[in-house]
Amino acid sequence: MKHADQGRAARLDGSRLRVGIVRARFNDAITTRLLDACRAELAALGVAADNTRVVEVPGALEVPVALQALAERDEFDALVALGCVIRGETYHFELVANESGAGVTRVALDHGVPVANAILTVEDEAQAWARAEDKGRDAARVAVEMALLLDDLR
Repeated sequence: MKHADQGRAARLDGSRLRVGIVRARFNDAITTRLLDACRAELAALGVAADNTRVVEVPGALEVPVALQALAERDEFDALVALGCVIRGETYHFELVANESGAGVTRVALDHGVPVANAILTVEDEAQAWARAEDKGRDAARVAVEMALLLDDLR
């Protein structure tokens, strides 16, 4: 983490926040690592375990609809999308990566709730493992920072 980012992260106080997390089960071990890192970082930022809700879906394409359902409840200050799409030999990778990403963004814009997108899109499993823990932590920090920012702007 860069020096400026460390100072900003130190100021993040998530103690009043409620965070919804949607985890895709496809590539389960990797997305579990994302979830564990995200939860640990949320706790470090003061978000109480009782103020988080985890919803699981089959894969990355299902993440946006679950995020939308959480956003419609108007109970969460921020949402987090967790998943892992690994390139294969067909166009399916591009379809899943593009459509899940667009859906995550649409939920954030349509509902005015920040959504930290940690759906990994990687070339191979080694890249996924190399990124999972950092991206899970990053998603937690983004969710808290954006929730606090939007609260301040409103």
